Amino acid sequence: MQPLDVSDYELLARHRLSPLAWAYYSDGAEDGVTLRANREAFEHLHLVPRVLRGVGSADLNTVMLGTPVGMPVLVAPTGVHGFAHPEAECATARAAGSAGTIMAISSMSSRPLAEISASATGPLWFQLYVYHERRISEILLRRAERAGCRAIVLTVDSPRWGRKRGVERAEAEAPWAKEFFSSVEKEFAAADLRPAPLSWADVAWLRNLTDLALILKGILAAEDAALAVEHGAAGVVVSNHGGRQLDGAVASIEALPEVVEAVAGRAEVYLDGGVRRGTDVLKACALGARAVMVGRPVLWGLAAGGEDGVRHVLTLLRDELELAMVLAGQPDIKNLDADLIKSF
Repeated sequence: MQPLDVSDYELLARHRLSPLAWAYYSDGAEDGVTLRANREAFEHLHLVPRVLRGVGSADLNTVMLGTPVGMPVLVAPTGVHGFAHPEAECATARAAGSAGTIMAISSMSSRPLAEISASATGPLWFQLYVYHERRISEILLRRAERAGCRAIVLTVDSPRWGRKRGVERAEAEAPWAKEFFSSVEKEFAAADLRPAPLSWADVAWLRNLTDLALILKGILAAEDAALAVEHGAAGVVVSNHGGRQLDGAVASIEALPEVVEAVAGRAEVYLDGGVRRGTDVLKACALGARAVMVGRPVLWGLAAGGEDGVRHVLTLLRDELELAMVLAGQPDIKNLDADLIKSF
């Protein structure tokens, strides 16, 4: 049977992925408190629909850093798509393009950046880690520029990797799969690829290295959002790394309003973490996000159906969002009513 929503793809993926792959994609840090909070926080936000507005359809078209997209749902940077499907990020890139949206390629991709960009049918961003051995980050940055990526998404919440117990247990029970390693880990096997603890000086360093738009991913505090703008960020992603870093951190959607207020229209604000329904997208956009990024659902679609599965996941979210907007009396994603949300 054709999956009817994202949760159907989650079930299919769990049955098709190896225990190690499932743990790597699904696990949260430590006790999974923040992982669960990302979903639960959406459930405490309620929509207040407006009626008698003559809304029979809704316009989802919008613009991200000057790039037109067909919906405010972007593909988040997630690592090692090769664990889900042999065509890995190449399949994901084709699906994102055909769905009319942007894919952010992870530094930890299974396929080399040039290969992914050659397969892409739509715009790309590139997510960058700054490693202890900085020359690797600079090499990746230049490759992103040559590949035509339109923005650099700098992950700022990972001075060290959060501990994921499910992954540790799965590793103990299965051989470390060779195909698990990212293309960067394979190519620079002798390099120091530990994440480097960053400061605002490092943001300035990166800003001076490239003319590409810079987005900081991993912002939860209003104060950091304001500093990001002061340091030249064109956008920020309100994110707790999908609950994979600091367990107990605030849910992304809970942090969103204060970040939006601090940014005050000086940069674009995106959100990731816990988005599973079109109504989640509507809630985030009503609270000030320009768009959401989805990670795990894309991987589930890839595992279940390759390129077609990813495309269908994105189509499901788009269709759910359009229906939710019509039912809420909202004709245009770019002009949502501020009083659409009530929290309890």
